[in-house]
Amino acid sequence: MAVLGRAPDGATPLDPDEAEGLKFKHVTTRAELNALEQANIASGLLWLGRLRRRDILQDAFVRRLHLRLFGEVWRWAGQLRRTEKNIGVDPRDIAVQLRMLLDDARYWSAHHTYHPLEAAARFHHRMVQVHLFPNGNGRHARIAADVYLRDCFGHKPIDWAAGADLLRDNARRDQYIAALRRADAGEVGPLLSFVGL
Repeated sequence: MAVLGRAPDGATPLDPDEAEGLKFKHVTTRAELNALEQANIASGLLWLGRLRRRDILQDAFVRRLHLRLFGEVWRWAGQLRRTEKNIGVDPRDIAVQLRMLLDDARYWSAHHTYHPLEAAARFHHRMVQVHLFPNGNGRHARIAADVYLRDCFGHKPIDWAAGADLLRDNARRDQYIAALRRADAGEVGPLLSFVGL
């Protein structure tokens, strides 16, 4: 599969084996791929809304959420990344880093360590930083952070896009990517501002 078109800044390229996991061989443009993924995400959000029991702080649920958001498009959806990327931890460390993040997030909510928006921003950042999956990490982590906010804090979701399309180059995406990169360097303030804190 050769998806045509430049990926926006901060997007992770797929290696050829991962690209072969695309279930729709007729896709030739990034716009077509984005449309397929967005339809799958919409279906996944409906599934998420119908669930009576969910636990975003369980690694199996984190993987299941990715599968429901991207499984109609990618064969490897819900499977932890096995290849090196331009971002993320060594693939051999992903499961351990995920477990540590979920344990930290459980502690943050149980002990009111941070304001709910800060806890969600940190949860999101670490999930993106670990880079669990070959693709879809930002979208998955934003949805997971919103579930964390609702289920652990009773807080409304974050307005991540603020009317913009975070899949395309624009000022909001630039601000988002810059905030994540600053958080990578240990400066979480811009990310907190981004989420409205």
